[in-house]
Amino acid sequence: MKTKVSPKNQNILIIDDEKVILDLTSIILRNRGYTVFTAGDAADGFDIIENSHPELVLLDYMMPGIDGLTALKIIRERYPDTYVIMFTGKGSEEIAVELMKAGAYDYILKPFNNQDLADRIEHVLRIREVEISNKALMKERERLLGEIELWNRQLEIRVQEKTEALQKVQAENVQAEKLASLGYLSAGVAHEIRNPLNSITLFVQLIKTGVDDPELCGYIDKILKEVDRIDTIVRKLLDASKRPRFELKEVMIDQLIDQTLEAFRPQIDQNRIVVERDFRNIPPAIQADPTELEQIFINLFLNSIHEMPKDGRLKIQLEHDGKEIVIRVSDTGGGIPKENLANIFDPFFTTKNKGSGLGLSVVLRIVKTYGGKIGVEKSDKTGTTFCIVLPLQAAA
Repeated sequence: MKTKVSPKNQNILIIDDEKVILDLTSIILRNRGYTVFTAGDAADGFDIIENSHPELVLLDYMMPGIDGLTALKIIRERYPDTYVIMFTGKGSEEIAVELMKAGAYDYILKPFNNQDLADRIEHVLRIREVEISNKALMKERERLLGEIELWNRQLEIRVQEKTEALQKVQAENVQAEKLASLGYLSAGVAHEIRNPLNSITLFVQLIKTGVDDPELCGYIDKILKEVDRIDTIVRKLLDASKRPRFELKEVMIDQLIDQTLEAFRPQIDQNRIVVERDFRNIPPAIQADPTELEQIFINLFLNSIHEMPKDGRLKIQLEHDGKEIVIRVSDTGGGIPKENLANIFDPFFTTKNKGSGLGLSVVLRIVKTYGGKIGVEKSDKTGTTFCIVLPLQAAA
């Protein structure tokens, strides 16, 4: 069963250079409830379409000036939602095919039957209603598909962010477990090693008092030096695993950085290293043990200087946002190999010929003590950047 299209609020424009056709067709359509506009030529018709947006145009094929076929093409190009039925006095099949190809939805031969005209108009308006509805549905479908695609992208980003956050937490938990295990180990090692070391030191010093041979004294000094080195390693091991005695004071991070840089002045000058201080905004003082915090910068500066050839650049960036202090230490060394990045904070991990591999473990332990975070922000052939984040209200 066909659904009838209500003529209410349906606008029809008639374009014809014959006044009789305009008047007659207007009467027929108005009597059936349509709102009717009329134009004697195509140019006037275009103005009415532009202003009134009729659903349908009845367009004469033979007109002076702009002919019906040209007008049809213009209407279909400019106003795709306005449908066109052609009036023609020529009933050849070639003309019909040409009109339909140009975008007409039907054509009516003159003279026409009133009922046939009404039926043709209702049929085309029904087609228009369905096609306009389909276009709206397709547009809504495209909008919904676009939203779904956007949601999918956002979901993928969130999943990636959550995955990375989870991996980071897992890595931090693993590191915390390593430090905890190191703490248990180091406490036992310190007790078991330091007692014999003290005895060795005492007996060697006693032996030295009874030796006059310079060569033998030299050997004894080397023994004592190695004992000191073992004791230093044990102390560093303890520092990496648990907090030594500390004293909280008001500490200005910028001043602490400058003091530590000054301690490295001989190495910096010797290697012609350019130091760049990018202190963007100075954070207020925090409660901390200055000796502990100094260890962070000693280890990072020492690593950077070691990695850089002469004429390198050491950059320290400092800023805060009222909640956190952010410090970046960058160098122009050769970078950390990707395969080593996951292990750099592990106790005893080192790629140097000399060194205990405990420096960054100590740094990590201190940063964690103050409720902060540390990580490698960038590392490639142009250098390495470490980023330290410390809360202004340090959890010391």
